[in-house]
Amino acid sequence: MANVIDKITEKQLNPNLPEFRVGDTVRVDVKIIEGKRERIQAFEGIVTARKGGGVSETFTVRKVSYGVGVERIFPVNSPKIAGITVIKKGKVRRAKLNFLKNVVGQYRIKERGQE
Repeated sequence: MANVIDKITEKQLNPNLPEFRVGDTVRVDVKIIEGKRERIQAFEGIVTARKGGGVSETFTVRKVSYGVGVERIFPVNSPKIAGITVIKKGKVRRAKLNFLKNVVGQYRIKERGQE
């Protein structure tokens, strides 16, 4: 029974995902359907959390838009995600960056070197 479930979930995994971690700045291209038209909208921000594994894995991206913090949770393997681009690799010592919600003003994340 487990082999059947593994085969089904393997088909649903997105094979062309870049490697990204918490602390990285990413641009997520999301497919948006408005009536009959379909367009791609970019959401750019810092990855504050990754959660789960396999098909149900999600990640949270936070950005500040016009002085208001906006967080969005994306399923990693969603067909609505057109692409993920890693803009900056961040060096952090936390698995979840929830403290960024309380930071007033700018907060700089150090950049991770080539590993």
